[in-house]
Amino acid sequence: MSDASPPSSSDDEPSPDATPEAGPPSAAAPAPGPAAPEADASAAHTARSRFGGWPGWAPRPPRPPARRRSGWRRLLPTWRLVLVAGAVALVALLGSLVAGYLLVDIPEPKSAAAAQSNVYLYADGSQLARVGEIDRENVALDDVPEHVRHATLAAEDRDFYHAPPVDVGAMARAGWNMMRGGGRQSGSTITQQYVKNYYLDQRQTVTRKVKELFIAVKLDREVSKDEILEGYLNTSYFGRNAYGIQAAAHAYYGKPAKELNVAEGAYLAALLNSPNAYDVRANPGARERAEARWEYVLDGMVSEGWLEEDERERTRFPEPRDQNPSAGLDGERGYLVEAVKQHLEERGVVDEHQLAAGGYRITTTIEPARQRALTDAVDAQLETALSEEREQDSWVRAGASSVDTETGHVVAMYGGRDYVEQYVNNATRRDYQAASTFKPFVYAAALENDSTNQKGELIGPSTKYDGRSGREVVSRDGSGTGWAPENEGNRDYDTVPVSEGMDKSINAVFAQMGVDVGPELVRDTAVALGLPEATPGLTEADASISLGTATPSTLDMAGAYATLARHGEHREVLLVSEITKDGETVDLPEPERGEAISREAADGTTAMLEAVVRGGTGTAAASSGRPSAGKTGTAENDRAAWFAGYTPELATVVAIFGQDPETGAQRELYGAAGQERISGGGFPARIWGQYTQAALEGQPVTDFELHQPERREHDDSDMGSDEDDPDSSSDPDSEDDPDADPDPDSGSEESEGPEGSTGPEPDRPSTPGGTEPGDSGSPSAPDSPGSPEDGGSGTPDDNPPAVEDNAPAAPGGAAEPDQGAVREEPPGEATATDADRAAASGG
Repeated sequence: MSDASPPSSSDDEPSPDATPEAGPPSAAAPAPGPAAPEADASAAHTARSRFGGWPGWAPRPPRPPARRRSGWRRLLPTWRLVLVAGAVALVALLGSLVAGYLLVDIPEPKSAAAAQSNVYLYADGSQLARVGEIDRENVALDDVPEHVRHATLAAEDRDFYHAPPVDVGAMARAGWNMMRGGGRQSGSTITQQYVKNYYLDQRQTVTRKVKELFIAVKLDREVSKDEILEGYLNTSYFGRNAYGIQAAAHAYYGKPAKELNVAEGAYLAALLNSPNAYDVRANPGARERAEARWEYVLDGMVSEGWLEEDERERTRFPEPRDQNPSAGLDGERGYLVEAVKQHLEERGVVDEHQLAAGGYRITTTIEPARQRALTDAVDAQLETALSEEREQDSWVRAGASSVDTETGHVVAMYGGRDYVEQYVNNATRRDYQAASTFKPFVYAAALENDSTNQKGELIGPSTKYDGRSGREVVSRDGSGTGWAPENEGNRDYDTVPVSEGMDKSINAVFAQMGVDVGPELVRDTAVALGLPEATPGLTEADASISLGTATPSTLDMAGAYATLARHGEHREVLLVSEITKDGETVDLPEPERGEAISREAADGTTAMLEAVVRGGTGTAAASSGRPSAGKTGTAENDRAAWFAGYTPELATVVAIFGQDPETGAQRELYGAAGQERISGGGFPARIWGQYTQAALEGQPVTDFELHQPERREHDDSDMGSDEDDPDSSSDPDSEDDPDADPDPDSGSEESEGPEGSTGPEPDRPSTPGGTEPGDSGSPSAPDSPGSPEDGGSGTPDDNPPAVEDNAPAAPGGAAEPDQGAVREEPPGEATATDADRAAASGG
């Protein structure tokens, strides 16, 4: 027998009833009986089940269980799913593109006759102005010089003739930039811009952008590139309410488009990017940016081979002519409308192209009664003093802004006497130095940052500073800075407290304080209070920032002073309370608000400025009959005079500027309005006083609720002789009698008036080299103040400061070349003798 039978235990005998286990078939096995087929099948199945295969095969190893994804991998799709989803998305995208191309037709062109007006309303709902007439005259492309066409392409789309009608990459970049909060970018080709101008509207929506894309592709297939360029040139907005190249040529240069030269064509092409921002006549402060954009266009023409390099070098900037405003914007209305348009654009609500399309109803924050009160104050205090017989009077420009301290709303604004005659808004222009109205920001920065003087003492109203004119400013490490600004008339003061330095606006005090605090902290405080970071001169100025060399607008300054009135809480200044488009409300961004500086710092500054109005350089503002705080400022050579002040209810800034009506250059105001000189304590303070009294008439008188400030009366007992300061110039006997007549030699203050009374001296900063921003004139010679060329009378108050040694780039840092001094307002003095004038001028 074979041993293939199933094994059994060697110790136990098998049971007679046991069923033997099946085993592999053997040759020696007995022949099967009648049930052999069934037995064979059963045996085979059993063998396969037990051994995993057919007889003679190796057993199949057990299959490992499937590994399941765990953790975060469970959330990821498989590659098969990704592949399927991508294929579906691609098919859907292609299908939508095909459907969009088939479904979107080229619409009928917009009709100029269908253009709507924009309605501007006062705060009470009464109409301020209605603007909306269209200035357009179409011309054939052949009537547009080739160099003008090339300039347009260089500015907007240099690949126009050999590129697709849609730049998908540029659109994606623009969209990404907008999502990151980097501002709006068009990302559009000339074809797309033409579609938007001619067929669609200016709304920034996804639906409009998709339509623009499909129409641009269809249009490019149906018409020539020349036809598209012609349409673009005839429909684009160039500013000054001019649509199309023909209207723009007349608006800016008084000639038809076919007579434009290369320089003029390049300037008009530059305007396409942002017309209002690059109009150098309506916005003098934009000249640098406008010229840079103009040069970009010319350089593009050279790089594309459309302009020879030598001709490019010979090309000079083409000055546009004065704007001819719409008749409906005469008087003060034009200034208000332009300010509102600028405000909406800066806040990103709507741009000038959208406004030009019309259909907006805009409710401003301007209150009619207060607007009339401000205009009446300027007329009564300034305009009545001007005469057509004096050349200097033709240079006088006035601007003012008034802000409600509680809401931040601009309730009144004076931009000029008539928008049709003087179209530059003097309330919003940023090209004249703020002068000593900037000094409160220095003091506020000192209080906010617990700054100390050179002796390590905390800066406060009683902190003593050396007031000598021409004293070198010392850096924090005790080394000299090389900067020694002069006081007005080169007048010396002994060691004086900060309170006296503020009252008399002593440059030596605040130049040193600014270095003690640090120019960066002074700048940060000014911005926190409300000045725009982009204020001209704010970033460039170093130590000289303390003396007001930056050039904010009256609106900027009113917003910053309103923050002081609100005890350090900043609220964004607003000019618009509501806006609708075709009856639908347009969302306005939430105004910014928050703590700019601590209440202690703000209230301490207010307490200091209250004394300036009570008995310092700003006493004329006390005519308001209200608790008031403020600061005067007068720019070098009397090119500008300021008064910035506030009550608990209103913050108002008034400024008078000197500007040549023909050239636009800044001019000195010596002799204007029959005065020897113009200072912030004169016309601006009196305008402020009359307006504030009228604007608050009928309202209860409220005091500043100061948070435990170190308040002082103007007798300034802290200015008296000090045991530790034998050099103090104050007279304790005179302080006991506030009604005593001030002694001109004692350093006390008087307000000045148009009647020729002596008054507070102006605070006047100078730019490097003694020139003003935007003034191409040469610096005044240190030894020739009051010369006939300056229109001065030769009194010490008229003397511009001598050009000082260089102001430091930072405390202890390198000097900045030709940094001039800043003039301030000293107390009233008797008429100077020839000897006095010679001494004051250093002669």
